[in-house]
Amino acid sequence: MTGSDAVGLAMGYYNTTALPIYAYLHSDGHPHYAIADDFFQSAFGGSFLNHQWLIAAASPTWADAPDTQRSILDGNGMPTNYPLYHTDATKQDKAITQRCAVPATNSRACGDYAVNTIQPFQQPFRGSPQLPAQTGITIGDKLTRAGVSWAWYSGGWSNANGDVGAPGWTNGLAPTADGKCSDPDSQLNLVWPYCPNKVFQYHHQPFNYYAAYAKDTPGRTHLRDEAEFMKVANNSSKTCNLNSVSFVKPIGLENEHPGYTSEGRGSDHLVQLLSAIDNSACRKDTMVVVTYDEFGGQWDHVAPPGMGATSGPHDWWGPGTRIPALVIAPRLRGNFVVDHTQYDTTSILATIEHRYGLTRLRSDSRDGAVNDLSSVFNAHSPFET
Repeated sequence: MTGSDAVGLAMGYYNTTALPIYAYLHSDGHPHYAIADDFFQSAFGGSFLNHQWLIAAASPTWADAPDTQRSILDGNGMPTNYPLYHTDATKQDKAITQRCAVPATNSRACGDYAVNTIQPFQQPFRGSPQLPAQTGITIGDKLTRAGVSWAWYSGGWSNANGDVGAPGWTNGLAPTADGKCSDPDSQLNLVWPYCPNKVFQYHHQPFNYYAAYAKDTPGRTHLRDEAEFMKVANNSSKTCNLNSVSFVKPIGLENEHPGYTSEGRGSDHLVQLLSAIDNSACRKDTMVVVTYDEFGGQWDHVAPPGMGATSGPHDWWGPGTRIPALVIAPRLRGNFVVDHTQYDTTSILATIEHRYGLTRLRSDSRDGAVNDLSSVFNAHSPFET
C-alpha cells in the first residue's frame, strides 16, 4: 500500500466462483487442467519488464541513456512520492535504472537497463522516449533457427501496425476523407493506416523492441493479429494447423486489467480462446499455459525464490511475487490437479527449449536453472489422499 498510487484499492478481491473461467473449468466435459500454485513473475517490475523476460529472460538495455531518463532513488529505494509515502530527497521515476555510482542505493538495480514502460524504436509506438533497437537473443530467434514454427499473436495488431486487409483489420481499404482511421474505437488524431485501438498496449509487444523483428525483415512475419490465431484455432479441419509455439496477448479491453477494463470481460475472452482450442483437432496434443505479466496487488505470504527463507533459482531481477498459472493439457493425472513445483515465467522458456531441443538463451540466463513445466504431468488431484 505504501508504494502504490492505488492505496487501499490494492486490497480488493473478486469472487472467484463468479468468474467465467471458473464456470468453464467446472462445467461438464471441461478440459483437464492444473493449477501451478508456486509460480512467480519473472522480474520485480511491471508489464513492460515482465513481457521482456517472457521472451528473452533478460532486461533490455540502453547504453549511455541520458540522465533525463534515469531513475533517482531515495535512501529507501523509492523513486517517487506516493499518497502514503513522502521524503524530501531528490527522486526521479524513469524508464532506466539509476547509475551504479550512487552509494546510498547500490543494493538496488543500477546500470543501463530499461525497467519501466518505454516505447519501442519502431511502429507501432506512441510518444517518447523510444528505446534503441535491442539486439539480444530471444526465444523467437532460437525457434526460427531450429526450424520450429511460431508466432506472437496480439489483439489489435493489424490495426496498430497498419496491416491493411489482414486478419483483425477494421479500418477499411482507404482512409476517411480527412486521412484518418474509420474505426470509432481507434485512438484519436491518427493518420491511416496506423490505427491502434484506444487501449492497444504498445509495451505489451516485446518482440517489437528487437532489431530482428523490424519492419521488412523476415522476423516481422512472426508478429500477427490474434484474430488470425482464432481463425486457425476455430478451423474445422481434422488436422491441427496451429504453429508449434504460439504466444497470445489479448488487447487491453480483454486483458483483465482493472482501471481500463474489467476482469469479467477478460475472463470471458479467455474462455473463448480455450474453447477454440478444446473444440479443435489441436486438443489432443496441445499444452496451454495461462498466466500473467505481473502481480495483482494483494499481500502474499509466500516469499519469492531468493527472498527470506525461500530457496530457488534467482538473480538481481527476481523472480517477483506469485502470480496465477493455469495449465491445460491432455494426459494430466485427472480432471483437476495441483502442481506444487516452483516455477517462474522463464519456466515457459525452459519448457519450449526442452521440448524442441534448444539450448538456453545465454550461458547465465535463468531459463537454464528453473524447472520446466513437465512436472505438471506428475501432479495429483488435491482431493487424493
